[in-house]
Amino acid sequence: MTNEGPDSESPDGTVDDDWHLFASASYGSAEAEPAEIMEIEETPEDEWFDGDDHIHSGASIDWEAPPCPAPLGIAHVIKIGTCDNCLHRIGGRRVDSTGAEGGAMLRAEAHSRDSELEKAEIPDLCPLCENLFEDVTNIVDRVVESTNDYEYSTMQFGIHLPKDMIQSEDSIRTKHGAQGSKPLKSSFVNSIQEEISGRIQGVSFVKESPDIMITIDALTLRVDVDVRPIFIYGRYRKLERGIPQTRWPCRACRGRGGDCENCKGTGLQYTESVQDLIGEPVRSTMDASDTSFHGMGREDIDVRCLGSGRPFVLEIKGPRTRKTDLEELSEKINSEASGKVEVNSLRWSQKREVSRIKETRSEKSYTIRFKAGEELPEEEVIEAINSLSGRVLEQETPKRVSHRRAAKIRKRKVTSISDILVEGDEIQFSLRCEAGTYVKELVHSDEGRTTPSVKEVLGTECEVLWLDVGDIHSD
Repeated sequence: MTNEGPDSESPDGTVDDDWHLFASASYGSAEAEPAEIMEIEETPEDEWFDGDDHIHSGASIDWEAPPCPAPLGIAHVIKIGTCDNCLHRIGGRRVDSTGAEGGAMLRAEAHSRDSELEKAEIPDLCPLCENLFEDVTNIVDRVVESTNDYEYSTMQFGIHLPKDMIQSEDSIRTKHGAQGSKPLKSSFVNSIQEEISGRIQGVSFVKESPDIMITIDALTLRVDVDVRPIFIYGRYRKLERGIPQTRWPCRACRGRGGDCENCKGTGLQYTESVQDLIGEPVRSTMDASDTSFHGMGREDIDVRCLGSGRPFVLEIKGPRTRKTDLEELSEKINSEASGKVEVNSLRWSQKREVSRIKETRSEKSYTIRFKAGEELPEEEVIEAINSLSGRVLEQETPKRVSHRRAAKIRKRKVTSISDILVEGDEIQFSLRCEAGTYVKELVHSDEGRTTPSVKEVLGTECEVLWLDVGDIHSD
């Protein structure tokens, strides 16, 4: 006994609520007689409440009961209100059925051993799962309804259970359940999967890269369906200038559309892009919600991309159809984007290839045509331009991209120069160079930001007329 009052705090700083229980019975109160106090001190310790019991609907968990599969252990977990599903999973006894049916068999066996057990008042709420297994069919109904319009073969589940439920279940199961009995979360997921397998043919459950991801909140029974995207790898050739690689939001309305006169409500600065010329036929074929485009670099809007094409990965979001013939899809894209964009080498891909595409830095071949400030002797032009072959350029961030690129000096090597053509004051040549080379600036120097340059070696102004990507040497 201590002389602390009802407002005293326990060692952890909280008010000791148990004191009020005893105080209401006049134990330890200011009016208590010394005899009463002595009587309490003589009470055996095992009669005191030690704060370690768990109460479930009025039935106290006896921590001294043997664990399952001992008959007394099974009898005890039945007394505290364990449902048939939980009885089977923690009972540790093999029966002919599983789940609730298996638990019902264990319960019947226990009743046959102890007739009084059947007469005992059993709490309505299971202390392990709080009757969560009763909602399995309801959850499966929602999953089936939500995924009915989608084509899929693999599924993954994510379940959120309240922390206090997990902790309470774990403490009871580890003390009274059979050794190796399954935790609540995995057992609950298994029950859902078993019922889904009986209602949806051909579905398998995976731990990564599913077609559909299902997340369930066990507290609210909310079911969310995330249809995972599909990825297609390919190469594209841009045959027409004036087309951006990806969607370009309207500068005036910033992509909002509506009553914007500049974009006529489309929200786009340019109505066409490589992304949509390729993506829209795919989106419509696979009944998807949208697409994202991931290219191995990009060319300027006024630059064509020829040769074997630029590698890309198209991400198809929320597809209702996941299987299609890629050859037919390629023909559809090339037909609808005829003369503007065409694709080749389509194949199924995965998300990790997006990173590879983005991170790969390949040499590229270009052909560029420019107009010199004056006509120069052909031999002199050829010799001057050839002198840049094998040179390392120092390129300060160009003015045209300074608003979106860090200001720094980049060193890039010109691997080779070939096919120099001189036609009066117009000159054309091909080159191969490192990834990230600013080829237009190599010609006109960008007011000296690129050195050496064609302008520098020719000693005259140079105006770029056009530029083509000849090939991307990624393979």
